[in-house]
Amino acid sequence: MNVMRTLVASALTVSLLACSSNTDDLGPDDNDAATGELRVVTETVAEFSSPWAMTFLSDGRLLVTEKYSGQLWIVTTAGEKRQITGVPAVDDGGQGGLGDVVLHPDFATNDWVYLSYVEAGSSGTRGAVVDRAKLTLDGEGGGALSELERIWTQTPKVSGRGHFGHRIAFSPDGYLFISSGERQKFDPAQDMNGNLGKIVRLHDDGRLPDDNPFASEGGVTAQIWSLGHRNPLGLAFDAEGNLWNTEMGPQGGDELNFVVKGENYGYPEVSNGDHYGGADIPDHSPGDGFKAPAASWYPSISPAGFVIYRGDMFPEWKGSALIGGLSSRALIRFPLQGDTVRQVQALDDNARIRADGLDTRIREVEEAPDGAVWVLQDGGDLLRLTAER
Repeated sequence: MNVMRTLVASALTVSLLACSSNTDDLGPDDNDAATGELRVVTETVAEFSSPWAMTFLSDGRLLVTEKYSGQLWIVTTAGEKRQITGVPAVDDGGQGGLGDVVLHPDFATNDWVYLSYVEAGSSGTRGAVVDRAKLTLDGEGGGALSELERIWTQTPKVSGRGHFGHRIAFSPDGYLFISSGERQKFDPAQDMNGNLGKIVRLHDDGRLPDDNPFASEGGVTAQIWSLGHRNPLGLAFDAEGNLWNTEMGPQGGDELNFVVKGENYGYPEVSNGDHYGGADIPDHSPGDGFKAPAASWYPSISPAGFVIYRGDMFPEWKGSALIGGLSSRALIRFPLQGDTVRQVQALDDNARIRADGLDTRIREVEEAPDGAVWVLQDGGDLLRLTAER
């Protein structure tokens, strides 16, 4: 059913970033754009139950996952939905269920689709996994998965239903990166004998690259690209091929990290937040031996999925991280420059993108082939953002 409806009758007018009184925060592109006004038009394209992730096919259609139902959908730009069959069974509940979906960089020739989800273990344990499967689209607008292969397993499986992470991203040179939360167990983020609280790097078929920073250690340790992460819910590469991740801190201290090979990001030894209940965690400080975040926020914004924008529809957004905020109920823009963030205030007028439908929990953000920005709300709506001037 096509449920498209325009949320903005006259298209909200929002000032460009150049409305800042501090022009030191602005790059040349921002100042060049300051002479115009950007109108963000927001449309609801489709509705889902507990949506979690999406990715675009080359023809503009999307694949969308639903966390609790464990269903995978293909959606047209007009909002028509068809189910993809053959999705593996998931262990759903809490923060767990069906997670991310991404295409292989050579999907056009090999049909591989990658899915992350939570599976049950023994004695009440569970953990995230990543599988890949061939996607065959049918003439009716739907499709099916086949030839399912296990690529990665979160190790060890533990009790609880939180902090799975399990975002997936391919690097420009074809390596598979997966974020792995510390499962609300704290210490595993520093334990090199497991992959909890880590970002891992693999070949597209799950093999271990021999140039990973801890490859000589063998086993699960050889998967590790970086460590000391808490709940990394976003992964994205910028135009220069650098990896960034968004990460929920404890009580405050949410992070945007410039992810560097072999670095330790400190959790739970250091954090710019505190333990729930108020117990102190030492802040990041120079010389502490840990990699500090490019930006951190207190109070929390609860960052989820994000994209680093490259399109032409919003030229003033190029090179910016567009981050979905959960507790902050916002879509937030942060211009990136090298390994730094040019503005770190999370919810002021220069960061929050203001348009109808964006004042809610935002789970995921993606850029369409035409440069439009698409947003998944936790409440179920799939939104398309386009620009008018």
